[in-house]
Amino acid sequence: MGKIDQLIEDFASFVWGVPLLIILIGGGLFLITYSRLLPFRYIGHAIQVLRGKYNNPDDPGEISHFQALTTALSTTIGMGNVSGVAVAIAVGGPGAVFWLWISAIIGMNTKFFTSALAVMFRGKDSHGDLQGGPMYFIVEGLGKQWKPLAVFFCLCGLIGVLPVFNVNQLTQAINDIVLQPNGFKVSFYSNLTIGIILVIMTAIVILGGLHRISKVASKLVPSMVLLYFVLVLIILGVHITEVPKYFSLIFADAFSASFYKGEAFFGGALGGLILLGIRRGAFSNEAGIGTAPMAHGAAKTTEPIREGLVAMLGPAIDTLIVCTLTALAILVTGVWQTSGANGVSLTASAFAKAIPYGGSYLLMLCVAVFSISSLFSYSYYGMKCAAFLFGAHRKHYFNYFYIASIVLGATTSLSLMLNLIDGVFALMAIPTMTATLLLSPKVLKAAKHYFNSLKNHEK
Repeated sequence: MGKIDQLIEDFASFVWGVPLLIILIGGGLFLITYSRLLPFRYIGHAIQVLRGKYNNPDDPGEISHFQALTTALSTTIGMGNVSGVAVAIAVGGPGAVFWLWISAIIGMNTKFFTSALAVMFRGKDSHGDLQGGPMYFIVEGLGKQWKPLAVFFCLCGLIGVLPVFNVNQLTQAINDIVLQPNGFKVSFYSNLTIGIILVIMTAIVILGGLHRISKVASKLVPSMVLLYFVLVLIILGVHITEVPKYFSLIFADAFSASFYKGEAFFGGALGGLILLGIRRGAFSNEAGIGTAPMAHGAAKTTEPIREGLVAMLGPAIDTLIVCTLTALAILVTGVWQTSGANGVSLTASAFAKAIPYGGSYLLMLCVAVFSISSLFSYSYYGMKCAAFLFGAHRKHYFNYFYIASIVLGATTSLSLMLNLIDGVFALMAIPTMTATLLLSPKVLKAAKHYFNSLKNHEK
């Protein structure tokens, strides 16, 4: 078992390393160059679409643009933003934040293409219902001969979207922030209790289908992002004199790598820092992985470009805003240099230092909602993959498998399974990005037509 564990760990590290960076960042840079930054010029229009200006209840699809974005965000705003950023700073220092931003900007463009394709090439499941996602735009856009690539995506998706990592980290956060400081003994039974509570909450929501998931996500995610935003503003207000210093240090350290403690890459600390920041960004916003297009593909619209523009806002909210808030809170409080903590514990230290009365508990509330809302949406992604592979009438069986894995995640360290899930999740990027790069000319053609008609309409 020790050898298998090590093999799976090596596999996950390899997949999340250079191969993923090449396909995500290399592919993303190609799309940015190819599109000549076209989507970025219409961010104002994207916000108008998100606010419902172009909503038509008669359009095909299941949920609104806003619900599609919040459903997608509910999976990406989570531990990657709170603990992932803390890990990046603990290892790389302030400069890691700059490369996190670069990853987000590239990811915004990638999300535009993948989510536009999810609407442009929607397919039908075995019930005859309209569906979107990488598996459908692979088959509908590239042809039936590419179906093995779609099957590969779905097989990886069935394992990759299991919530073991998220539940494991949430349980750890509850133990570290709530239970242990108040004298509660942490044991298998306390972890099992947390797992059962999460199972009940998740089952109530996910067994109600996409409409219930999207309604819950559209209420929970914006309110928690707002609370998190307010809490960090309080922290920045308490340490207002430190903010300019650290903001400039993010830029300076991005190219000097003075605080980098990790392994060198391409022969130097700077290469290692770039790799660290971009990898954490990719893990945070999931651009190019293929999960978000499954949510955006269900949006009520006949215009693929509109949904692509809405999806593009995801990495901006997730990485440019939420991750930056976490980073600044950790930097200005100084805990990144004075505390030996890492991950969510480091972020909790920053909140506890700046807001002594209840700061860590308010952080715990945000972490809990971010993590729990992601449990709802990942189940939807898994069911979409199951419906494609085994038929829509059998997709509900995945939910029972999914719910059982929540208890497993809460009660076990599960390093082998965590690494397996991490690794196959990353493999989902291969079919997603391959199809996106091949179909990108069709997106660009549709975008030019859409933006031209938009200009003519405004005249």
